[in-house]
Amino acid sequence: MLDTPVASPEAHPALVLNADFRPLSYYPLSLWGWQDAVKAVFLDRVNIVSEYDYAVHSPSFEMQLPSVVSLKSYVKPALYPAFTRFNLFLRDHFVCQYCGAKDDLTFDHLIPRARGGMTLWDNVVAACAPCNLKKGGKMPADAHMWPSQKPYRPTVHELNKNGRAFPPNYLHESWMDYLYWDIELEP
Repeated sequence: MLDTPVASPEAHPALVLNADFRPLSYYPLSLWGWQDAVKAVFLDRVNIVSEYDYAVHSPSFEMQLPSVVSLKSYVKPALYPAFTRFNLFLRDHFVCQYCGAKDDLTFDHLIPRARGGMTLWDNVVAACAPCNLKKGGKMPADAHMWPSQKPYRPTVHELNKNGRAFPPNYLHESWMDYLYWDIELEP
């Protein structure tokens, strides 16, 4: 039985902080569903930092759902992130590196794969589909197309910093002491 018929436990994710009280990641924001948060509490893997005004019940037990938890053991973050399409777009701020468009993003190999170019951080940039088609299999000089930023291998810290420019649609007030976006919450 739940406290209110309007809300559900699924609407109450927990912000997950490392043992140093920093979020594990900003983008995507390190959130656990309520079941994972409750399980981690029972397994004594986290400390509850803050709770929702919402409880879940069983016949013999009641628990306020955690809104913020911190890991009991510090997880050393990786220095470099995995190369993924998402991380590439995040590095390039979700804009085409040729024209600045924000829609229909793909990625482009500066040295085309047909010419031996590899899918590595320093050879790939975010590109909108029209620019990618325009460049095709040409080298940048042949296409007269240069990316606005030279591609590079970002650190996890850089991606987290970039991710702060894209706050999620929902941020609970109890999370704000641990997040560093320059936004205001709606009342």
